[in-house]
Amino acid sequence: MTAEEAGSEDVRDLKFPSGAQYEIRSGQQIAWLTEVGGALRDFRIDGVPVLDGYGPDEMCTGARGQSLIPWPNRIRNGKYEWEGQPLQLDLSEPDKGGAIHGLTRWRNWDVIERAEDAISFVYTLHACQGWPWVLDSRVDYHLGLDGLTVRTTVVNRSASACPYGTGAHPYLSTGVVRGGAIDAGLVQVPGATFLPVDERGIPTGHERVDGTEYDLRELQQLGPRHIDVAYTDLIRDTDGRAWVKLLRPDHSGGVGLWVDRSYPFLEIFTGDALPQLNRRRAGLGVEPMTCAPDAFNSGEGLITLQPGQSHTAAWGITPT
Repeated sequence: MTAEEAGSEDVRDLKFPSGAQYEIRSGQQIAWLTEVGGALRDFRIDGVPVLDGYGPDEMCTGARGQSLIPWPNRIRNGKYEWEGQPLQLDLSEPDKGGAIHGLTRWRNWDVIERAEDAISFVYTLHACQGWPWVLDSRVDYHLGLDGLTVRTTVVNRSASACPYGTGAHPYLSTGVVRGGAIDAGLVQVPGATFLPVDERGIPTGHERVDGTEYDLRELQQLGPRHIDVAYTDLIRDTDGRAWVKLLRPDHSGGVGLWVDRSYPFLEIFTGDALPQLNRRRAGLGVEPMTCAPDAFNSGEGLITLQPGQSHTAAWGITPT
């Protein structure tokens, strides 16, 4: 039933699939955040979308705009071992037999601070199947002259050390909303090494991008490339930031996503595997990650958080 079809009494009781909706703005920039996941649902500059997001009446698909805690990407078979203890997570990606994108993205987050141009969400992740620890999590969003900054902070509130990683899952947009919209776009990815994967999306090693279709270090048309791999050995500017850029074919504008040094990995996803046909290749998935896929098993980039220890990482989106 739509809001128009429902009676006035019913409309008051309707709930959005992603919970309460929050808006922050600065000048011509507007971002919308959601209670579910403390997520970034949409971001527009001068009315033009710079993210391939989703509407307030839609459920989030493809993890778009969600924060990924306490691990990004996949854990093979949902199994890992920590300090000699075997642990088994619920399989949130049953078709590939894995656990994907952490444990907080479908939880209701609370707003702890709010201003016209900023908002902060908090959530306490308690022990659950395959995760016997407690994390206090906070995500801060701020709009400024250089665009949107997102800062993720967690504190280990457990009596023992825990494994940890974080990530995010925005889809950059050229402002055109349709399948295949990114094909003509100009893309730059700062990774000198990529991690090839098996049929379940688990890395099988490291390869240099030189001479491969994954070499996007120079700005170039994306074309028909199918990409769903992590990059590392990131090229950074003098401020320590690594940048992914997506520009319109005529160079008339676009968007850049930066990560600070806390993120040594970037997953690039062209969306070919999305179940919604009209969303495939409509946006470029750019996933900042503090660790590699399956880091709970490989240990690559994995952070060990001691009791009471905190970790903060920042990334952002800037118009170009």
